[in-house]
Amino acid sequence: MDTKVKATALNGEETSSTPSNSGPEPARRPCPGEEIWDHPRCGRSSKKGEERAEQAAQKLDSDSSPKKRDQMSPKRREQVEKSPRKSKTHRKVGHRHAHFLHGPSPDTHFGPKASILQNSTSIMHIQDPTSQRVTWDKPPTNVLVIKKVKDEALLEPFKELCTFLVEEKHLVVFVEKKVVDDAALAKDAAFEPIRQQLSTFREGYDELSGCIDLIICLGGDGTLLYASSLFQTSVPPVMAFHLGSLGFLTPFKFESYRTEVTNVIEGDARIILRSRLKVKVVKDLKADEVERQYQVEDNGLVPQSHIDNEARKTFMQVHVLNEVVVDRGPSSYLSNVDLYLDGRLITSVQGDGVIVSTPTGSTAYAAAAGASMMHPNVPAIMITPICPHSLSFRPIVVPAGMELKIMLSPDTRNAAWVSFDGRRRQEIQHNDSITITTSCYPVPSICCHDLVYDWFESLAECLHWNVRKKQSRFEEITDSSDTEC
Repeated sequence: MDTKVKATALNGEETSSTPSNSGPEPARRPCPGEEIWDHPRCGRSSKKGEERAEQAAQKLDSDSSPKKRDQMSPKRREQVEKSPRKSKTHRKVGHRHAHFLHGPSPDTHFGPKASILQNSTSIMHIQDPTSQRVTWDKPPTNVLVIKKVKDEALLEPFKELCTFLVEEKHLVVFVEKKVVDDAALAKDAAFEPIRQQLSTFREGYDELSGCIDLIICLGGDGTLLYASSLFQTSVPPVMAFHLGSLGFLTPFKFESYRTEVTNVIEGDARIILRSRLKVKVVKDLKADEVERQYQVEDNGLVPQSHIDNEARKTFMQVHVLNEVVVDRGPSSYLSNVDLYLDGRLITSVQGDGVIVSTPTGSTAYAAAAGASMMHPNVPAIMITPICPHSLSFRPIVVPAGMELKIMLSPDTRNAAWVSFDGRRRQEIQHNDSITITTSCYPVPSICCHDLVYDWFESLAECLHWNVRKKQSRFEEITDSSDTEC
C-alpha cells in the first residue's frame, strides 16, 4: 500500500512572513493585487488590515472578470493577469501567524531591486518544526515490528504488541524471519496462532518499500538505525519504544503502548524529520568484483551496487542516519585523506580519520570525538576529525545542500576504511572516492511529547548533559559589602 506522510501546520495554514527578529520593516506601497496583512505585534490594527485586504481581494476578483478585463488598458490588464489570486480561505486566515522555532520561510527580496534567482534549488524554505504532524491519506494496514535480536527480555513485550496489533487493531504485522524462527518464541503454544499470522521478510532479499505504513521498534537506538537501513528511499513513520541500553532515539515507554499506538494510528502525533546522508562510493573494479557483488555478506547485507565494465568502476549508494566514518583501519600509520566541498579542495585530514555526520549523529560518535551536539531539525552536515595531528583542526558545520567528497591523498602511506552507521565496513584504495550529500529521504521519527522536549530530555537522561549538584543559596547575607550601592 502506498502511504504518504505530510507535515501540516497546527492552524492549517501556510505563512510566508519574515522572522520576528529581523527588525521593523519600512513602509512600502503594495504592488497591484498584493495583500499586506497587519499584525498586533506591529502596533497596527489587525481588524483594519483584514478589512483593507478583503477590499483589495474583492477589487482583484472584480477586475479579473472577462467584461472588466476587456475595458482595461493593456498595462492594467497585464498587471491583473500577473497578480497572484488567493482563495477566500486564505484571505480569512492570512493575517494570523504561527509560532516558529527557526522563523518562517525567509523573504527572498532584498531592498527595492535585489532578489534571489527564482528556482527550486536556490531557495531554502524553513518550516515551523513544531507544526509537523502525521497525516494519513488512508488508514494504515501494514505495520513493521523491529525487535532487538538475541534479547530474551523483549519476548514478552514483542508478543503483547503483536497480539494487540493483530487481534484488536486488525493490522498486518511484518516481522524479520529470524525473529519469528526464534526457538523461545516457537515454544509458546499460546502465541502460536498469532505467530502463524505474522508476515516475514529477510534483509537483502525482500523489498519492503511501498508496502509498509508504520514502523514500530522495540529495543535501543540500534533498532532505529537498522529500520532506517531497510528503506533506502521513502521511510514510513517510525515509533520507537525504549527497551534497550541507551535509548537516546527511543522516547516512548512500553507501559503505555496501547494508548500511544492508538494515537499514532488515528493520526494524533508529532514527528521530527531526521535527515539522512546519501553516500556514493566509487571504486576501481577488480577481477573478482563481479562475482562478489551479488553474494550475501557475513552480516547479512547486500550493497546496492552498479558495475560499469567500460569504466572499470563499481558504484555503491547507501543512505545513513548517523554518520559515515573514514578511518585508518588496522594500519599503524596516520590516515591522510583529502576533503572537497562542491568540487574544491578544502583541507587534508591527517590523524585517525574523519566523521561526517547528520545532526542526529551529532550525539553519537561525533560527540565522543569532540563535536557539538546539534538538534535534528537543523539542516546541516557535520565534519569532525578523529584525533587529528593538528591542534587547530576543530569540528566544522557546513550547509546541508553542499556536496562533500573524500579521497585518499596521493602521498598517503596506507589505505583507509569506511563504514556506514557502523556497518558495511570496506576498504578504500587510491582513486576510490566517497561522495556525501544530504538525502531527500529523511526518517520521520514520531515524538512522545514534542521535538524540543524529547531531545533535551534525552540529553539529560541518557548523556547527563549539564547535570550537576546545584549551588546552595545563602540563608542570610553575611557580607555587608554585597548590599552597598
